[in-house]
Amino acid sequence: EPNVLAGTLIAHTDAVWGLAYSGVKNHLLSCSADGTIRLWNPPEKIPCICTYNGEKDLAWSALSVSGAPDVGLSPEQGREGDPRLGHLSCEDRLKRVGVVQSGEGVQSNNHINKVVSHPTLPVTITAHEDRHIKFFDNKTGKMIHSMVAHLDAVTSLAVDPNGIYLMSGSHDCSIRLWNLDSKTCVQEITAHRKKLDESIYDVAFHPSKAYIASAGADALAKVFV
Repeated sequence: EPNVLAGTLIAHTDAVWGLAYSGVKNHLLSCSADGTIRLWNPPEKIPCICTYNGEKDLAWSALSVSGAPDVGLSPEQGREGDPRLGHLSCEDRLKRVGVVQSGEGVQSNNHINKVVSHPTLPVTITAHEDRHIKFFDNKTGKMIHSMVAHLDAVTSLAVDPNGIYLMSGSHDCSIRLWNLDSKTCVQEITAHRKKLDESIYDVAFHPSKAYIASAGADALAKVFV
């Protein structure tokens, strides 16, 4: 509908897998099956202000990005208060937080399916095809923790607004709730049935109420109290 559509951002050449919006600078981050991540400033005449992995010499494997615009991915400067990121290129900044992997030795079972940023700490969390969840320090880019989190690929992640709990979804049909301090599982819910070897596609916390939700390959969206 012309009266609803405010604009169209055209640059990706394949499916767009995920979007994340930063209210701080009104920037939008998108990741696509074309192997690129693009940083947008939608009101500008030329809205795409930076392309990560534009030369295609690195392997981009993240299917979804959440919260990433707030982890210092500005094309001109690094994270506020961290000048060490200021001189890095777009791709180097993503490598520093563990998002972009080198093209050498990238295995299909180690693809990153989800990237989320902690709401208050400089920590990026990734969900992997090889059943792992990994934690990275945004300031150094170093991995600070890795754990086998599910019996099948970890497909989705969400951090509660207070930064206390991490929720993960997997093709093993379960949702798991993790204490972020101890990195231990405090609750597990069998949420969706498998369909063509896939199960849970996404999980989410309600921003203010004690609700969690999931979406699955069984064509169901569920809300839990």
